[in-house]
Amino acid sequence: MISEVLPGFYDVDGQRIWRPSEKRHGALRAVPLGPFISQPLKVVCQDLGEIRAFLTTCRFVPDRVQFGVEDYWMAPQQFEQTRQGDCEDFALWTWRQLIGLGYSARFVAGKEGTHKGGHAWVTFRDRNKAFLVEPQLARVSERFPRLDTLRYEPIVSVGAEQSHVKYFQHVKRAQQPAFRDVAPLVPEWISFRLRTFLAPRPLSPRETRV
Repeated sequence: MISEVLPGFYDVDGQRIWRPSEKRHGALRAVPLGPFISQPLKVVCQDLGEIRAFLTTCRFVPDRVQFGVEDYWMAPQQFEQTRQGDCEDFALWTWRQLIGLGYSARFVAGKEGTHKGGHAWVTFRDRNKAFLVEPQLARVSERFPRLDTLRYEPIVSVGAEQSHVKYFQHVKRAQQPAFRDVAPLVPEWISFRLRTFLAPRPLSPRETRV
């Protein structure tokens, strides 16, 4: 569920923007995120372990199936009642919980996977390291390989300051890491694949419009 971001190959901080643009981040621009971080939640997690425990009780359901519309962004308090939603619903609830724990966390909308489909996830900082949280991997493992963070391409992220939100635009990775950068991480990746080979696979995290 959590992995340390490879330094230099993921734009963690981005550049502050006033608000998402209609052209690049149309769906996010239309969502009032302020209330999402101010409305009280019934589920209040005390640590990352409790966040993961809750997420293991949730299931992926597309907006078309659940609401009959192409795209619907659930408030965290609604998601914790239904315990089902798509990738941005998982991510928004996780983001809210990390904020509550005092982390400098971001909700992130971008692209993920070989075909770079739209997706949403969370990042946070702890001490001098940055971490990527994939909520839909909660059922699979507490941590996932650092190499897999290369599949994620942030486009826009949202931070929180009290009841206010701040938006950041991210740049596309300029280059892929060299073999010398990834070679030491291959054993970790292989070990993860072997350990999770027989574990239930999460449903495909599709699709968020950004």
